[in-house]
Amino acid sequence: MSLKPKESILKIQPYKAGLSKAKGLESVIKLSSNESPFGASSKAVEAYKQAADNLHRYPESSGLELREAIGEVYGLNPQKIVCGAGSDEIISFLCLAYAGEGDEVLYSEHGFLMYAIYAQTVGATPVKVPETGLATDVDAILSAVTDRTKIVFVANPNNPTGSFIPREEVGRLRGGLPDDVLLVLDAAYAEYVDDDEYMSGQDVVDFGSNTVMTRTFSKIYGLASLRIGWAYCPDAVVDVLNRVRGPFNISSAAIAAATAAVRDVEFVEKARQHNNTELKWLETEINQLGLEFCKSFGNFYMVKFPDREKSSHNAYKFLMEKGIITRKIDNYGLPEYLRITVGLKEDNQAVVKVLAEFVK
Repeated sequence: MSLKPKESILKIQPYKAGLSKAKGLESVIKLSSNESPFGASSKAVEAYKQAADNLHRYPESSGLELREAIGEVYGLNPQKIVCGAGSDEIISFLCLAYAGEGDEVLYSEHGFLMYAIYAQTVGATPVKVPETGLATDVDAILSAVTDRTKIVFVANPNNPTGSFIPREEVGRLRGGLPDDVLLVLDAAYAEYVDDDEYMSGQDVVDFGSNTVMTRTFSKIYGLASLRIGWAYCPDAVVDVLNRVRGPFNISSAAIAAATAAVRDVEFVEKARQHNNTELKWLETEINQLGLEFCKSFGNFYMVKFPDREKSSHNAYKFLMEKGIITRKIDNYGLPEYLRITVGLKEDNQAVVKVLAEFVK
């Protein structure tokens, strides 16, 4: 008898990251992975360099320095924070701890692909819930809940659609879910949102025992390569996650850089203002080209290419030939769209220029 993995593992379609290179071109504009165009703050870079002197030492196992910095900046209790190798790892821990064979994990129709992948790794069944107008539909989620539902993932704002659901809808979702269903609010792009109706989720965590908010340093903080994120959780969930995670799951260098990054509030504000200004400019310019720009609250946007001749795949190829790498999102059920990261001003101008050539 040959060695075999769990059947659920073999059903997983591996995640495909955005490309970084274009064939035949040495220089490209990479707008495929929602990375910050500003990179990391100089303070974070310096902290990372200083950490190099202690590479022979194990990291402090709880990430205390980082948890205290996050608590200081966001006004949170550090004891309710758990750090991971990106928010991805936190998501995997939650699936491992709260779902398994015979259970269901719900997520919205165009939600982050890793929700389904991590559900499958533990043998649970991922359930895709229809969206309305490219946004999470609270009523649809509540209708999809069964006695087998263990976790509901909601990315807010959502990737790749860029939409968010307002605080009232978040509250209605939590209030409509059974107490034994864990609600995970994935707020990876929260720092970019400038809207009074938005809530990242920390208030919902504070008022209950069955909601978790996840965050990342991969986006506005520009630390994607260091793989570091965190979750704000009820005490009981903190206890569970600390039992599941490895004792040294985040490196000393990542802790040092992220601690400096979260305290560099001026850098974050600069990145936020740039993103929101450029999104408004892009919306105007792309709509003037006769293309549909999907309003976004993240550091990316979707452009719709409904014409068969001027399709998203042809646009992707045309942009690639010009050295601009975007993201096809067929695997999210959105084959007529491209997702494009907001870059530096000159990057965004280049995108508009090339799209104008494409549609003429």
